[in-house]
Amino acid sequence: MTRAIMIQGTGSNVGKSVLVAGLCRHFANAGLRVRPFKPQNMSNNAAVTADGGEIGRAQALQAQACRVDARTDMNPVLLKPEGETGSQVVVQGTRWATVRARDYAAMKPRLLAACLESFRRLREDADLIVVEGAGSPAEINLRAGDIANMGFAEAAALPVILAGDIDRGGVIAQLVGTHAVLPEGDRSRIAAFLVNKFRGDVSLFAEGEHAIADRTGWHALGTVPWFQRAATLPAEDILDIRSTHRVGAFRIAVPRLDRIANFDDLDPLSADPAVSVDVVAPDSPLPVCDLVLIPGSKATIADLAAFRRNGWDVDLAAHVRRGGAVLGLCGGYQMLGRTISDPEGLEGPPQTVAGLGLLDVHTRMSANKSVRRMVARHPGTGTDLQGYEIHLGRTEGPDTAHGWLIQEDVVAGAASGTGRIMGCYLHGLFASDAFRQAFLAGLGAAPTAFSHAASVDTTLDELGEHLADCLDLDLLYGLTAPV
Repeated sequence: MTRAIMIQGTGSNVGKSVLVAGLCRHFANAGLRVRPFKPQNMSNNAAVTADGGEIGRAQALQAQACRVDARTDMNPVLLKPEGETGSQVVVQGTRWATVRARDYAAMKPRLLAACLESFRRLREDADLIVVEGAGSPAEINLRAGDIANMGFAEAAALPVILAGDIDRGGVIAQLVGTHAVLPEGDRSRIAAFLVNKFRGDVSLFAEGEHAIADRTGWHALGTVPWFQRAATLPAEDILDIRSTHRVGAFRIAVPRLDRIANFDDLDPLSADPAVSVDVVAPDSPLPVCDLVLIPGSKATIADLAAFRRNGWDVDLAAHVRRGGAVLGLCGGYQMLGRTISDPEGLEGPPQTVAGLGLLDVHTRMSANKSVRRMVARHPGTGTDLQGYEIHLGRTEGPDTAHGWLIQEDVVAGAASGTGRIMGCYLHGLFASDAFRQAFLAGLGAAPTAFSHAASVDTTLDELGEHLADCLDLDLLYGLTAPV
């Protein structure tokens, strides 16, 4: 019989995704068939699943923690904010509609049905499903029609664990305040609480745990000390990507686009000891570096306009004159070309805009979305790599004759005549260790034997052990319910 439990939080960024990943790895290591599930996620950092759809990057990491391949049923509703056109709604892995926030509520009954359908399919080969909420159930103004927190918990008859974040302060008020504002039906669904991100001597918070338990009647699962290595796990939010400053390392500058998307390309680079990554905030100049990497974007034309407003086009031109290398990925690739055309108005008003002009290519946006995993080869280094594509549009032009990848026996991407300016649609390519090391070495980086995949797997094991050391996971499992 499949059992399930839901982890909700007192707010956004309290650590729900990491907690779920750690619980998944702990119970998977205990021999259970564990699956992650998040009914609704909002993120432009998506992953491509084995069944050819999109889910949130956090659920892909949680699937990795379970040692299973990611499936679209693990995150049946994904909201991807777009430029001037609202949010793209991805249902069970497939682009479904683009809607504005005020129109989204009317869709929720149909979306709840899709969530329950995916949940039922997921339980067919699972012993335990660990469900992640979104935001906070204390947002009672959003309770009607909710599919992300208590609305889904009620529909699936799930017990809830509520997580608070002591690092942001006021954790007693977070938890007791949530108890106070919830309607009785939702309040009674919460079986226990935990406190996350404690710095220092955990024993000093014992009285705080008692105060919360006394005021709520909920079981105390424990307090989780700060887990420093969580920062090395793939990030879901660009604000979780920290610049790394390693003396003498190969320096990469990454402009932080307003609508940056699929920036998991940065995770292996940030972790590699041979590389120093500068994530450049808006209104800050691009620093002197070895490589400028322009990442993906959910609204390429709008981000290109912001790129120019920040003066990054001038900085980039100076970088090229100094002989620096440039790599554009997906939306960044489109920006490097001569023009971007959006005749259907997919990103706003129909228009054609001038690109940065560093590659002799032209992009035409179209409604047909490419979503696929890809095995490729880099002839320049003789290495193989794996990645994925998620993009609208097609890019063509003379510099595609200098394509620097082979995908499905076809030359892919584009490069300048010097080979110092490159672009492609493939995301996730730097997670392939041999390619990353050889590619960067070709640009002047020192070689290393660092393995990103091994590092993530080791960190997940350590995270599972960390939670087992500080939480009563026997109690947590005892609170799960058959589904």
